[in-house]
Amino acid sequence: MASVARDVLGEGISALGVEPGHEQALSEYLALLKKWNKPFNLTAVRSEQDMVVKHLLDSLSVTPYLATVKRVCDVGTGAGLPGIPLAIYFPDTQFVLLDSNGKKTRFLEQVKNHLGLRNVDIVQDRVEHFQPKALFDGVISRAFADLNRMCRVTRHLLTEEGFWFAMKSQTAESEISELDPNFTVQQRVDLNVPFLSDARMLAIVRKAENIK
Repeated sequence: MASVARDVLGEGISALGVEPGHEQALSEYLALLKKWNKPFNLTAVRSEQDMVVKHLLDSLSVTPYLATVKRVCDVGTGAGLPGIPLAIYFPDTQFVLLDSNGKKTRFLEQVKNHLGLRNVDIVQDRVEHFQPKALFDGVISRAFADLNRMCRVTRHLLTEEGFWFAMKSQTAESEISELDPNFTVQQRVDLNVPFLSDARMLAIVRKAENIK
């Protein structure tokens, strides 16, 4: 990683208030992302510094809200975002990274093996067909679908007491106001991503109390 990008990562981690010490693993992940981006079509972001901000720091901005979740499905994970950075930070939390694209899941297997992430499983499948051996207490996504569709098509993956964590731009406010009454927004959080001018938010959603 170039010195400028490394400095941005270090300063960003400090600004987020998350625990330092994982920069090497994040840098190695970013190196793999850069190496395989073109052949695997992993991300439209090309600049290393932009990858640090828009991918790594954006993913890490939700760490305070996942501290008590122990089994998480990252739906439509793509290049492993936010799942890989979060798995690096939460080694005692089990992450399943779900995507239907075979190229991307093959890339993720390389990342898992290279970083030795024993708390990560990679699954190539469509979300509506995926039947996990055990349900999740958290389902997270950055870019899978609008909030209603995300909740509807992943509902079978979540425990009754589980949470959806939907990472959104603030232009998605209407998705919250139009949310199906079967689901309820427990918390809406403004995410302050260092060095990112775009406004980001996190919607934390649960099944409505009357839904069993």
